[in-house]
Amino acid sequence: MARTPKVTVSADAHGHIAGWGTTGLAEPPPSAPGPERAAAGFFDIDNTMLQGASLYWFARGLAARNYFTAGDLARFAWRQARFRLLATEHPGDMSHARQAALAFVEGWRVDELERLTLEIFDELMASRIWPGSRALAELHLAAGERVWLVSAAPVEIGRVIAARLGLTGAIGTVAEIRGGAYTGRLVGDLMHGPAKADAVRQLAEVEGLDLRRCAAYSDSANDIPMLSAVGRPVAVNPDGALLQQARLRGWTVHDFRSGRRAARIAVPSTVAAGLVAGAVTAGLAARRRWQVR
Repeated sequence: MARTPKVTVSADAHGHIAGWGTTGLAEPPPSAPGPERAAAGFFDIDNTMLQGASLYWFARGLAARNYFTAGDLARFAWRQARFRLLATEHPGDMSHARQAALAFVEGWRVDELERLTLEIFDELMASRIWPGSRALAELHLAAGERVWLVSAAPVEIGRVIAARLGLTGAIGTVAEIRGGAYTGRLVGDLMHGPAKADAVRQLAEVEGLDLRRCAAYSDSANDIPMLSAVGRPVAVNPDGALLQQARLRGWTVHDFRSGRRAARIAVPSTVAAGLVAGAVTAGLAARRRWQVR
């Protein structure tokens, strides 16, 4: 029987916090040989495992349920666009990103967020899982290895996606929870860039993994620290910067996109995801249906 899903929070020597949630699925059997138990695959979600951004599809699902309106989108999209511009110009300053990252879940009940994520995954995300990426994950599972999703999304959302795909669990941004509801504040760092690599190293230590035997998969140059932390880095549907680095470093490259379809898929992960995320943050903040009373 599958174990009850759980979220673990752990701090490293630098005070960075990593969160991971197990699904209770895809665990290697106790009798599995040592080498397999020491290996794992780490998959970024957006544009790597999933076509587009998970937050974009989540927002689409919420919009279909009237959780925010077109007016919210028009009113707040420019704020998100401005923030993205500033973040690009000043990538070293993540303070505003950290403050805004989980604002959209403030006041939400944890169980309600997970219920909606399950529904929206089945409606909008399941058909958009890259078959090639899922096949790569299943190769790890068939070898008796564990497979983890790694995302800047709240760890609870990542865990739901991992459970639906039959994977071991997810590493994600940790949201502070009080009384079963989100406060809208982070616990530790946004799971982005170097923080992903830190979290993978922490999990490897806890799970007894040999990172030299592990593989990591991503589409973005932002994840080069995570890819560099393992022995088998793989660029999947890579952006230009990652493709260049992969070629220079001799990393394996898989591209499951083609022609115009690739161009269309790129939209939700960049402009649209950013604009809709801004609307979600503001629209849901104005409609705190599950605010703790």
